[in-house]
Amino acid sequence: MRRNELEHLIRAASAITDQYEIMVIGSQSILGALASPPDSLLESMEADVYPLHRPDLADLIDGSIGEGSPFHERFGYYAQGVGPETALLPEGWQSRVLRIQNRNTDLKVGLCLEPHDLAASKLAAGREKDWRFVEELIRHRIVAGGTLEQRVETLPISCSKIERLKAWVAARAAES
Repeated sequence: MRRNELEHLIRAASAITDQYEIMVIGSQSILGALASPPDSLLESMEADVYPLHRPDLADLIDGSIGEGSPFHERFGYYAQGVGPETALLPEGWQSRVLRIQNRNTDLKVGLCLEPHDLAASKLAAGREKDWRFVEELIRHRIVAGGTLEQRVETLPISCSKIERLKAWVAARAAES
């Protein structure tokens, strides 16, 4: 997915839900920080989104522009309507979100996770694809190891998992 495609999804999700602000929490939120990130970070054809003030309307997004929808078939990408509980995020993440707002969003607002918050969330999810995504963020110096370790410390997960994740981050940061 490219930046203009995410902007299209923000515009469409906003129109469908009649909501001004759309939260983007998945990997494609990297497009809020970088208009043209490395291709290795753009492999997904979907964006995880929900209306910031009405997350209960996420099903409307899923049904209208979600996977397998006519929108998906026409454009080759789609929005996954999710809820705020979908991602485990570090303390204070709300104060660090990045805005996408322009003519292509019809001046509606897409709120994207700051890259370190995104990386910490991906590590908390712990899927193989998430580990690879974070490795790419570190390799391309989009996130700094020390800052990522600090964010991991504030995730709502067990202390033992925090320590394992911090060790993983430190090892990857030392390699790059």
